[in-house]
Order: sequence, then structure tokens, then C-alpha cells
Amino acid sequence: MGCMRYLSDAHLRGFERYKYNSIDTSWLSVYVMHPFWNYCVKFVPKWLAPNVLTFVGFLMTVINFILLAYYDWNFDAANDKEVGNTVPAWVWTVAAINILIYYNLDGMDGKQARRTGTSGPLGELFDHGLDSYSAALIPIYIFSLFGTVDLPPIRMFFVIWNVFLNFYLTHVEKYNTGVMFLPWGYDFTMWGVSGMLFVATVFGPEIYRFDIHGFTVANAFEVLLIGSGIVSSHPIIARNIYLSYKNKTGKMRPMWEMLRPFFAFLWLFVITTFWSFFSRNNVINDEPRILWILYGTIFSNIACRLIVAQMSDTRCDGFNVLMWPLVATVGVCCFPYYQLVFETDLTRDVERWIVHGLTIFCTLAHWHYGYGVVSEMCDHFHIRCFKIKKPAANGEQELQEAPENAKPTPENIEEV
Repeated sequence: MGCMRYLSDAHLRGFERYKYNSIDTSWLSVYVMHPFWNYCVKFVPKWLAPNVLTFVGFLMTVINFILLAYYDWNFDAANDKEVGNTVPAWVWTVAAINILIYYNLDGMDGKQARRTGTSGPLGELFDHGLDSYSAALIPIYIFSLFGTVDLPPIRMFFVIWNVFLNFYLTHVEKYNTGVMFLPWGYDFTMWGVSGMLFVATVFGPEIYRFDIHGFTVANAFEVLLIGSGIVSSHPIIARNIYLSYKNKTGKMRPMWEMLRPFFAFLWLFVITTFWSFFSRNNVINDEPRILWILYGTIFSNIACRLIVAQMSDTRCDGFNVLMWPLVATVGVCCFPYYQLVFETDLTRDVERWIVHGLTIFCTLAHWHYGYGVVSEMCDHFHIRCFKIKKPAANGEQELQEAPENAKPTPENIEEV
């Protein structure tokens, strides 16, 4: 990466000491999915690097995004109830299958790493880093089922931020406790999203456009998504962090250091919310898809840097560098005296081009960061990201089915 380096010596020393530690209490994950993945991974060639499985799974979410973007760029394909949703039925089938491929490969990559003797910090960072990007892509598929009539872009905005929050809190929890408490909601969400897409194939996407006394399916989706996090995730995360301080089992960071991961996250939320409400040309209704990619890219960069900090046991960032051009852009697009100062108003087309330009810049910067971090870790540990140098002879012995009465522990749940 030339003279630009993203990982300090402290990061690399921290990665050398790092050991994955997780706890999964989801019965669906422990008693159904993990035995299934243990069985399926035996058919994967041992020469295939686990990061290949991770990357192929991520590409499935990208393919879904491209497909739906082609047929429903502005999320208006479902708006006309008389015409019906104009997205072809086969697209929903492909999207549903791709979600299941992503979900199952995401579950199998860690097991492939164990059976090939290639487990290490790079695999976890690569896995969770790509997951942070998928956190922005996956909700976008559902928006095409409802359309902008039942789910206006401003409400899409808060749905996406709820997904961001659920993903981010899990890593804030690990940053402070040192343990990855795998959330219950992940497995059910993947099956739920895939199921919704399959239903759109079988019964038609019009099934998501009915309402009962003004309460729409989109409203039910919002309530279920936000409520599930409030009930099944957020209080449990707060309790786990509290217990780690009470029992002195966590990182025992001072209060402000414990809260530090929230700073960049909250800054991004405040800036993007301000833009959504005070854009001079109401850009959120003109370019919602591009905005979701922009916000998702910056969020992924914030999440990746937090994951690097938690795994290397270093201090996380309080502000993200990609927010500086975002702040400048929002300042220009929301400046109340623009016409008075510049003697011409900011046109709708100009603001849209600004959004596109900023999205391209942030995407390239984030990709450069990801490529740089992976390259630096590969150089440091003398490994390759997508190639196994020497498969382990006894790796197969490490992969065991969890007994039916086994309690979920860090020993029987090794990887997300």
C-alpha cells in the first residue's frame, strides 16, 4: 500500500495476542444451523480458503442489490396497486436464494477455517467487515416490496439506521466485554428476509400492500424490526456490559472510553438526519438508493475501524475521517442563505451530482481502507487472504457435531 498504512504496530501486536471468544444462546443457531453447517462444510474442498466462502456470500448480497436496483431504482415499482409490483417474479426468487447462500456461507466459513487449520484474526475481521456492508444492502431489498407510498424514504432512513444500530451494538459490546455475544435476531432475520422474498414469488408482492384500517404491512415490518431490537437485543447488551464491569471480567475501560465507540456513530446519525430533513432540494426523495449506499459505506468504515480496535485491544476512533467531506457536503446542501451569498440557488441536479460524487469518493476510500488492512495483516502474518498455503492434517478432527444436550459455550461455537 506504499507509504499509507492503516494498522499501527500496536494494532499488529494486538492481533498477535487476539483469541476469538463467543457465546451463542440461540436455539435455532446452536441446535439447528450449526449441526447443518458442520454437515455441509464436509463437502467443501479443503484447499478452498474460508475467506473465499465469506467473499462469495457477500457477492450474493451485491448481486441482489444490482438486480433490484435495475428493476426498481427509485423504490416505486410497488406504488401502483392496480398495475401491481413491476419487478419480475424471478427476481424475488433469486434474491431469496442469494440471501440463504450468504447466510449459510457466513456460517460455514469459520468451520472451514477450523478444519483447514487457518483460523485467525484475519478471517474474523474479513467476515465481520463484509457483514457491516451487507447490513446496509439487505434492508434495501425489502423496500422494493412496499414502495414509497407505504414506506416513504424518510421512514426507510430510520429502518436502515435501526439495522445499523443492532449491528453496531454487538461490536460495542465486544469492545467492552471482550466476548462476542451472538445476537438471537441475526438467524431469525436472515430466514425472515428470505421468507418474505419467497412469499413475494409464490403469492405475488402485492400481498405486502394491503392494510387494516390504515395500518399497513410496512408499518408492521417497522414495528417488528424496531421492537425486536428493543426487546431481544439492546437490554441484553446493556446487561452484559454491566455484568462485565460488576464481575471485572471485561476490559474495565473508564466511562468515557467505554462510550467512545458511540461518538462516531452518533455523529454520522446526526449529520445524515440533518441532511434528510433540511436538504434544499429534498434529496432524500430524489436519490434514496444512492444515499443508502453512501450512509452504509461510511457506517461500514466506522464499524470496521471499531472491529479492528476491539480485536487488537486498542483505542477506537471518536470521529471518522470520511465524515469530513460529508459535513462539507451537508453544509453546502443545507446552507439557508445559499442564494443570497452565491446569487444563485443550489439546483436539484447539482445536489444530485454532489451526492453521486461523494458516494463514489467514500466508496473508493472505504475499499482502499479494506484492501490496505487486509494486505497489511497478510504481510504481517505471512499468509494469503484467498489461498491456503498448507492445509492442516488434523483439521477434520476439530469439527464435531454439538450434542443435543450441549450448552452453548465459546468452545462449541467458534465462529460467526
